[in-house]
Amino acid sequence: MSRTNKSMAGSHPLPLHTKKLMARAGVNRAFALVYSCAILALLYHHFIGLLRSASMVSIFLLLADSVLAFIWVTTQAFRIYPTYRRVFVEHLEHYVKESEYPGLDVFICTADPYKEPPMGVVNTALSVMAYDYPTEKLSVYVSDDGGSKLTLFAFMEAARFSSHWLAYCRKNKVVERCPKAHFRSSNTHRFPETDQLQMMYQSMEERVENVVKSGSISHDYITKEEESEALSRWTEGFLPQNHPPVVQVLLENGKDKDVSGHGVPNLVYVSREKSRDSPHHYKAGALNALLRVSATMTNAPLVLTLDSDMYSNDPQTPLRALCYLLDPSMDPKLGYIQFPQIFHGINKNDIYGGEMRHIFQALLPGMDGLAGPMFIGTGCFFQRKVFYGFPSETPEMYQNRQVSHSIKSREVLAMAHHVAGCKYENQTKWGKKIGFRYGTLVEDLYTGCLLQSEGWKSVYCNPKRPAFLGNSPINLHDFLNQAMRWSVGLLEVALSKYSPITYGVRHISLLSGLCFAHLAFWAIWAIPITIYAFLPQLALLNSTSIFPKTSNPWFWVYVALFLGAYGQECLEYILSGGSIQKWWNYQRAWMMRGISGFTFGLVEFLLKSVGISSFGFNVTSKVVEEEQSKSYQQGIFEFGVASPILLPITTAAIINLVAFLSCIAQAWKQKSIEDVFIQMLLAGFGVVNCWPVYEGMVLRTDKGKMPTKITFISIILAWVLYLVSSFAL
Repeated sequence: MSRTNKSMAGSHPLPLHTKKLMARAGVNRAFALVYSCAILALLYHHFIGLLRSASMVSIFLLLADSVLAFIWVTTQAFRIYPTYRRVFVEHLEHYVKESEYPGLDVFICTADPYKEPPMGVVNTALSVMAYDYPTEKLSVYVSDDGGSKLTLFAFMEAARFSSHWLAYCRKNKVVERCPKAHFRSSNTHRFPETDQLQMMYQSMEERVENVVKSGSISHDYITKEEESEALSRWTEGFLPQNHPPVVQVLLENGKDKDVSGHGVPNLVYVSREKSRDSPHHYKAGALNALLRVSATMTNAPLVLTLDSDMYSNDPQTPLRALCYLLDPSMDPKLGYIQFPQIFHGINKNDIYGGEMRHIFQALLPGMDGLAGPMFIGTGCFFQRKVFYGFPSETPEMYQNRQVSHSIKSREVLAMAHHVAGCKYENQTKWGKKIGFRYGTLVEDLYTGCLLQSEGWKSVYCNPKRPAFLGNSPINLHDFLNQAMRWSVGLLEVALSKYSPITYGVRHISLLSGLCFAHLAFWAIWAIPITIYAFLPQLALLNSTSIFPKTSNPWFWVYVALFLGAYGQECLEYILSGGSIQKWWNYQRAWMMRGISGFTFGLVEFLLKSVGISSFGFNVTSKVVEEEQSKSYQQGIFEFGVASPILLPITTAAIINLVAFLSCIAQAWKQKSIEDVFIQMLLAGFGVVNCWPVYEGMVLRTDKGKMPTKITFISIILAWVLYLVSSFAL
């Protein structure tokens, strides 16, 4: 097919995509040079101070600023070659016929029907089943790592509904092909069948939600003997962490049709075998099971990975990926195309920084100018061959093997169940050299880094219409716990044998290695943020100056470094389409992550390293409570849960407020504050950032207020820290 593509490409000048360096690249490089001089000057100042008079305060400040310097240096790797790409789907027909499109296997992962509602997973599956892609080349595999019959039932319902939904989308050229989003959209054009189809969807939704709520499936809902037989596998001994493999073909292309007589994609439910005696490696293990099961059934050359809530928002997304994969001018080592994570339902000012705009609009385009972006766990099109050793380890996994049997045949199903077994990977290279890589909770970054270390390249595709839309946490507790889980996994990568700062720099490139290192060492943000959130303020309460006076030239070095770093990030945020208010909320959310989620993650990782603690994978809840959702849309912080993870934030809020007020009182008494001006600014900066915390602690009376228990403990902790500091400073 590549020769055909080359000859077709040579017959016309129409490009499939374009690539250009962003205009700000030159400014970034010049600024980096100037800012580097300021950092070196500050570190020199710290070392001279240590030589003259070493103290714990000066050591902590040097530690904080050294970590910030490392983070800043690694950040510059993203800013050297920021790249913008554009694809031309309309030119694809000049390169390849639709009948020659490569097969596509879609992997959707879910793990808990109560934290990830089955209807959300169903909507994701239906949205990709309705792609503008030949149905005979499209297969959807759903991994249920919770081993729940409730999820299987939901997909039995989805299979029935799909025969109407796919025909409806095709006939009416619907753009928004997630049923829930389509029916709730105020912009939806009403077609003659819309009301009837919406009633069918609501009926399906009601049945699925009733089943999830009751925890059992009524016999009235089972309409086929095949369905009853599939559900009969859930016996008393069938447990989420101890059960045999289940592979159930719900729809088969070539045999099942929609209501218009058109073929439908394959739809396969997979719950890999689980045993308490065998490690299951979390999401990476589930994805590897899907790789093997799909290889026995369809073995498509392309693989798309999706989270359970990340539904398709653009039916032409696979064609956008093909604009890179089928372009004869692209590097033959192109391994994957990564789309950004875009979140729907974000409130007006994005109070938790859930958009993560800076990551997807500034950092990943920066990686795209190098060896390519990291794999972010969802919305990624892979060439299947990138996951296999060379040569492939087992015959059934051979990347170019053609599957000729029906996917419902006894032979194919027997092989699929075999490769979904928990013992299959024993004494193999799965998770090490083959498939998604094990050894960390963040299999996405780890896998992407190792694939690039092997020589594979990647591309960042960020179209104007978001390719996928997903959910973001809408309460502070989930937001911080997510950050804690990420930080544990990232540190596992950062301090592993294949650390990006060593292995990545040597095997990819210096700049790409630094990009991966920046992400892998996210958790060390906890060190400078925590030091600057407490140390200057405690010193201020003890009338101790730890920074230069306003009349000292070094004062302006601190000011320049602060304003330079914040100003550059703010400018990048605004240039990417964000607002000042959203940027402010983003930086505040980052501070909260650093002092709480990252700090807890750092401690958890250290405890785990010495065998004191064993961190388990907790699925981020996708359940949205009505009251929480209402508060979130109004821009009100949701505290509510009396969790220790809130204590660093509330304690810092109290200390910063008391320190700032004490300094104001000192100034009111006409005492000079020149010596402690920087400390006063830091305390004031903390107070402004903590305003929602003060509201939650004092001014609010609703259920989302700060729990009294947390406030009380924070006051005690703040008092203890003050007493300790009065002796140490």
